[in-house]
Amino acid sequence: MTHLRDRVRASVDALEHLVGGLGTALLALAALLWAVFVAAACLVWVGLPAAPGALRAVRAVADRERARLSRWGASIPAPGPVPAELRVAVRDPFVRRELGWVALHAVTGLIGGLLGLALPLYAVQDLTFPLWYRLLPPGAGAPGIVWWRVDGLTEALLVGLLGLGWLAATVAFGPALARLQARPGRWLLPPPPGFDLSLRVAELTATRAAALDAHAVELRRIERSLHDGTQNRLVAVSVLLGAARRAVRRDPARADEILGQAQDAAEQALGELRTVVRGILPPVLDDRGLTGALAGLAGGCAVPCQLTVDVPVRCAVSVEATAYFVVAEALTNVVRHSGAVRVDVTVRREQDRLLVTVTDDGHGDADEGGGSGLTGIRRRVGAYDGRMTLTSPPGGPTRLEVELPCGS
Repeated sequence: MTHLRDRVRASVDALEHLVGGLGTALLALAALLWAVFVAAACLVWVGLPAAPGALRAVRAVADRERARLSRWGASIPAPGPVPAELRVAVRDPFVRRELGWVALHAVTGLIGGLLGLALPLYAVQDLTFPLWYRLLPPGAGAPGIVWWRVDGLTEALLVGLLGLGWLAATVAFGPALARLQARPGRWLLPPPPGFDLSLRVAELTATRAAALDAHAVELRRIERSLHDGTQNRLVAVSVLLGAARRAVRRDPARADEILGQAQDAAEQALGELRTVVRGILPPVLDDRGLTGALAGLAGGCAVPCQLTVDVPVRCAVSVEATAYFVVAEALTNVVRHSGAVRVDVTVRREQDRLLVTVTDDGHGDADEGGGSGLTGIRRRVGAYDGRMTLTSPPGGPTRLEVELPCGS
């Protein structure tokens, strides 16, 4: 009895994995068709701009399969983002293995999933046939066996016995089908044999160094803001209060004027201090969420800004803060350097990635080394293992794309 219970439990688990594998197989089929279409278009140079996107789509499907297989056995590490440059990407061993997997899983995974799903459906259909066979027209055949004419309860019970056979096949072959469906992923999606993980370690080390550098730059910015702005204002307030105290008996009118200047200086210091605090972590993110915070940035932008936000579930606070700072810095660049008359900001969540896109119709030719803050954006994004892509040909438009991991 215990053995039978274990077999039934294994069959139920296998059915769950087969249905999940069927889902990734459908995604793999879609990614495969898109990759084939883009590859064909690349033969006439038309599909080259879409090639990186096709490879990222394959990587996204492969990562879903890695996560699925990791929940059902040994963990399969994800390789990270696809290299931005197409030549580097096509030489990446992970990309090549994923292309082979997507072609194999689109066929074997689809067949295995459909077969694994059909067995229990046939079992349920035939086992329950004696309960509903009277609903069929007279002389109709058994389900799936049109030549087997069912004239009464005896034939219907025989079909029910056939359902027991389907049920036995589900218990016997379901786990094997699930293992067969998972085999291409277990074979092709782990790191290639002999792959040197030191490259990934070096990448993570560089990312951590970038995070520390970004943190140090942020501390220096806060220190300069406090030293050059707020501190000077407070010194001025102290001097004015001292002058007012000396003048209060000799010239009350003059003392009142000095106190007014001190009050103005204190209000300016308070405003600068609030600006510094908002630069550390904008309180508006807690009060209004990412959508409200970005709406405030768009409404205060000197260039007309069209904002589109599709983030149904809130991300981690650090991710939202990074997205906020990316948009804030990008809008500042648009106002100061681009000469644009319109800017579009799109923020959306796709699976476990937060995608931020800022596009303006300015003169383009943006340079990361020109002091525009783009280097700071790249470092901040890299600190979260994200990816930043800048497209800014001379004459425009300029398009900034940022991907941030935000969990599942």
